[in-house]
Amino acid sequence: MSSTPLVRVVEGALPASLFARLARAVRALGSENLRNTYQTTFWFPLDGTPPTALPEAAVLALRPALPLRRVVGVEWWLSRMRPSDVQVDFHRDRDEALVRRTGEERHPAMGSVLFLNRCRGGLLAVTEQPANDANPACAPDDLSTLDLVRPRPNRLALFPGDATHGVLDANGDVPRGRLPTPAPLRLALVMNWWDRRPAEVPAFAARRRYAALRLAKPAPEARGHPAPRASPRRQPASR
Repeated sequence: MSSTPLVRVVEGALPASLFARLARAVRALGSENLRNTYQTTFWFPLDGTPPTALPEAAVLALRPALPLRRVVGVEWWLSRMRPSDVQVDFHRDRDEALVRRTGEERHPAMGSVLFLNRCRGGLLAVTEQPANDANPACAPDDLSTLDLVRPRPNRLALFPGDATHGVLDANGDVPRGRLPTPAPLRLALVMNWWDRRPAEVPAFAARRRYAALRLAKPAPEARGHPAPRASPRRQPASR
């Protein structure tokens, strides 16, 4: 087990007004695109381009909290699923189009998850250990290496872009299938911070999705927000 936690946690990551607008807008989406939420990603360049969606205003507000000197933009998407039916296995984020085209694996400089609500279970689990296809949910062999972060509103988790990560189920276990009792949705904004734009990821304005997230003009809360305090987080894998 690494002596240094992989995950840094920032509490109260967004200004309260911006967080409230973002969380309210995501809830307003209802079931729109729910089955494809993980496959619907967007690119936002950090080159002075004004935000066109509330998640992009959140990106600008969160940027000062990141210990990165050089990133060119953010790939973002919504994570919306029931912890009683976890829809994502343990994995490492990468430029999927580049892998398909050349076989080369390129990872983001940093991964991050901004939780929008509380939920039953649904802990983010991060580790340096590789995923193992032979295990349920492709979980790593050594679960004692997991850094765990419990979803809480406006809590930001930051971790290395090449780290293995996944989501525990509503009982706090590695998912092994759908649980008999449905749990409410776990809502989060996922942001990968890149030093090179991943291939084939469109801008939000180029897709006809998520009208509730659109901005008529940049959110004033996204400017001048001081970097919140961050703390490392390691929680034991046993419960």
